Amino acid sequence: MFTGIVEDVGKIRALEPLPSEQALRLTVQAPLLEDEQSLGASLAIDGVCLTVTAWRRGEVDAVVGPETIARTTLGKLGQGANVNLERPLRLGDRLGGHMVAGHVDAVGLIAAVAPRAEAVDVTVRPPGELLRYVIEKGSIAVDGISLTVNAVDAETFTVSLIPHTQTATTLARKGTGAHVNLEVDLIGKYVEKLVQGYKK
Repeated sequence: MFTGIVEDVGKIRALEPLPSEQALRLTVQAPLLEDEQSLGASLAIDGVCLTVTAWRRGEVDAVVGPETIARTTLGKLGQGANVNLERPLRLGDRLGGHMVAGHVDAVGLIAAVAPRAEAVDVTVRPPGELLRYVIEKGSIAVDGISLTVNAVDAETFTVSLIPHTQTATTLARKGTGAHVNLEVDLIGKYVEKLVQGYKK
């Protein structure tokens, strides 16, 4: 479990196909990874929960499986790409963002980027079926960043990046047409599943 509060921006050193050709070995470097990462530990990379398969001081390896390749942006990133990193929540930590599982629902498209005072508004077009979980002033994870939804219409939602988020994450560096990983609020999905039984 994560909070969507990005701890560091890492860089992809390598993204190599595994012999099965249905998975990739991702190597990411970051100052955050100077601290030892246990094998089997979780790490959110651009909002995708991956398992650490190797640690060397300052970098880790993780395997990106076929489901993750199909449902996230990780398989399309190249060497040198910057990614948001967050280690999992520890029992007793402050929940500064919202509950983020690291299980990406879909990939969205940045439809517009516009400055507003010191902030930057980012408008994202998600797959249509995802919009029912997005509510004004609710939370959403975009590339692993916990953000507040400022506006929702029939096709898009808009979030605002404060100056800290602009400098501490990768999102402000992405322009119109870029793809982003989206994870909607987990609670909304559980509520929908539970109430379906009462509609009969």
